[in-house]
Amino acid sequence: MSSLLETVKLLLGLLVISTAIFVVAAAEVPNPNCSRKCGSLDIPYPFGTSKDCYLDSYFLITCNSSSNDSGTIIHTPLLRKSSIEVRGISLADGELRISAYVAHDCPPESGYNFDNSYTFLKVKEFPISYSKNVLTAIGCNTMGLISSSFSNKNYTTGCVSLCDSIDGMVNDSCSGVGCCQTPIPNRIKDFTVNVDSVNNYFNVSKFSPCGFAFVVEKKAYNFSTLDLQNMQNKKVVPLVLDWAVGNQTCEDAKKNITGYACKAANSECYNSTNGPGYRCNCSSGYYGNPYLSGGCKDIDECTTPNHECADIACVNHVGSYSCSCPKGYQGDGWRNGSSCTPVIPKPSNSKNIIIALCISMSLLVLLLGGSSVLLGLKRMKLIKLQEKYFQQNGGLILQEHILNHGRSMETTKIFSNDELKKATNNYDESRVLGKGGYGTVYKGVLSDNKEVAIKKSKICDKSQIKQFINEVILLTQINHRNVVKLIGCCLETEVPLLVYEFITNGTLSYHIHDISRASSLSWERRLKIATETARALAYLHSETSMPIIHRDVKSTNILLDDNHTAKVADFGASRLIALDEIEITTLVQGTLGYLDPEYFQTGQLTEKSDVYSFGVVLAELLTGEEAISSNRPESYKNLAMYFGSAVKEDRLHHILEDHIVNEANIEPIKEVANLARACLMLRGEDRPTMMEVAMELEGLRIMEKHPWGKDNQTTEETEYLLNTTTLSLNIDIGVGSSVSVVSGHDSMINQLVKPLDDGR
Repeated sequence: MSSLLETVKLLLGLLVISTAIFVVAAAEVPNPNCSRKCGSLDIPYPFGTSKDCYLDSYFLITCNSSSNDSGTIIHTPLLRKSSIEVRGISLADGELRISAYVAHDCPPESGYNFDNSYTFLKVKEFPISYSKNVLTAIGCNTMGLISSSFSNKNYTTGCVSLCDSIDGMVNDSCSGVGCCQTPIPNRIKDFTVNVDSVNNYFNVSKFSPCGFAFVVEKKAYNFSTLDLQNMQNKKVVPLVLDWAVGNQTCEDAKKNITGYACKAANSECYNSTNGPGYRCNCSSGYYGNPYLSGGCKDIDECTTPNHECADIACVNHVGSYSCSCPKGYQGDGWRNGSSCTPVIPKPSNSKNIIIALCISMSLLVLLLGGSSVLLGLKRMKLIKLQEKYFQQNGGLILQEHILNHGRSMETTKIFSNDELKKATNNYDESRVLGKGGYGTVYKGVLSDNKEVAIKKSKICDKSQIKQFINEVILLTQINHRNVVKLIGCCLETEVPLLVYEFITNGTLSYHIHDISRASSLSWERRLKIATETARALAYLHSETSMPIIHRDVKSTNILLDDNHTAKVADFGASRLIALDEIEITTLVQGTLGYLDPEYFQTGQLTEKSDVYSFGVVLAELLTGEEAISSNRPESYKNLAMYFGSAVKEDRLHHILEDHIVNEANIEPIKEVANLARACLMLRGEDRPTMMEVAMELEGLRIMEKHPWGKDNQTTEETEYLLNTTTLSLNIDIGVGSSVSVVSGHDSMINQLVKPLDDGR
């Protein structure tokens, strides 16, 4: 009886084990009856069109059937149950090609009836590829904008295409004449694209009646001047998504064997570079589907035209191949001459030892001589490569500037590439502080434990090399307590590097627009930050050997240390102006929302362009609003217009940041608001100078610090307490209003813009 029970238990155990094996196998292998096509599109696993045919619901492809006017059935693949059409699926690259709509802007008089000046795309499943796609705007006097929300932050950027004739346009080139392009950030899953015109195409309607904007796969679109007329017939363009499995890294996913997606032997796992998750690929020498058991199959290299066996026999191996040795040679196989040696006839016994010694000595001499030659060639190649990088990174231009201007580099350290790689842990992604139009900034720790910020520039052409050298030359001139200090540079790498002091507390934009930090940014701190920033800009305009226009003043280019001291940063777009020049003509550069409208329209860059941008920063400090925001009404998306209208209509109290206002400081806040409005005047000649702005803000800070400054004392008493004469300055801000600036004499002016040490 007991033996019978043991037999039953054994059978039950085997049944449970076999059932478990069957369940695991079923989970690993999709239904063999699954349809793997929708129309002309191949749908490989992990994607599928029905239950048990895909890895999970993110990989569902809905095959929508419809009929055209002739009654023909059309099958359209859609991403999950959305209206997003799928054009292609790549297992090897982890990419999904879909259709995205084109935004059209055609005025009524153009004869084209389009009412879709904006398009949007929202993908829940996978992020939009930042490396394969680009925002593109087509047309004359056309502006394309893209906005998105990612990492709980709003993002907006764009580009402008300006032209007054078709003569200057070049096919296959989107340089800003007839066509412009700008990159998009990583990890976004949605965007809105808007297109608008600068002057409603009034002067260019004959050859460019409309404007267009869209996000498109880079290699799928090449600009043609014919697109100015023909693009209105195009509704969709291809766009690339980066897909991945789950939200784990390869290391974490491998811990769960049943849930691990790389089922095939001879497959490898790669972490996603655009968001969480991972994907699989067949190993080198194999092809197929790595997501299926047995899906990676050996490549028979001998049947391909690329093997190296030439006219001799090719032997295929699992994952590789070899070639048999030709006649007269011996060894394991012939591949580029390796593993095969000539057959040497056996000599007579009396000569064996002598011949063996001669051969050994000859081989030893050849080996030593060859090694010496290779080391010498490698050393020469390295020296030439470093010289090549030094020249292409603008080293000769920098040397010529130093020679012509008599400026030494004693205060600036030249770092080696090895020092900076060690300081940034080989430029690890975790060390990235931020990315911008001119490069990526990493946090580094030098050998003396000093923290620095290392800027790795994006050098692609000669114009960008000049931007890099421009920043080096500018920063060697500047030595001011409120300007980020340049510590050194490195020119011996393919991508040039700048080393700055590390500012510990992030950007002003982060402190203003992050809810958890904005409440700790009191009125006193905001006034201090505004004053210090104005000092730095006044110094750049008035106290350097040649006036410097920053050209990209914005809250993200103002850094704060632990004491909330302001530091102006990022001089990649800055320009020097000769002392006898008032304005210069340049290609328009800057950030939408901060860009001086007069500079945008005329291309004439003056110091008042920085004043306008600083006015936007003042408005940000007062309101907590972003420079460009789709949350405001259409006519007030631009903060400058929104703020100026509120001040003009006496609605300032409606837009101020609530926690900074109280009865004691409402008057100083109004003064700063009026000053901001003066900075935002449309005509540059109506704006104050940065020196006047800095004096006004410094005067308000003094009044804040000293209670007696708030009493109704006479001017004589105030002059006595300040121990200086006063200078009254009226700044016309339009509509019959003016800002009165009261400050000390030249000593006070010098104090406002006084640099550190010997700064000019």
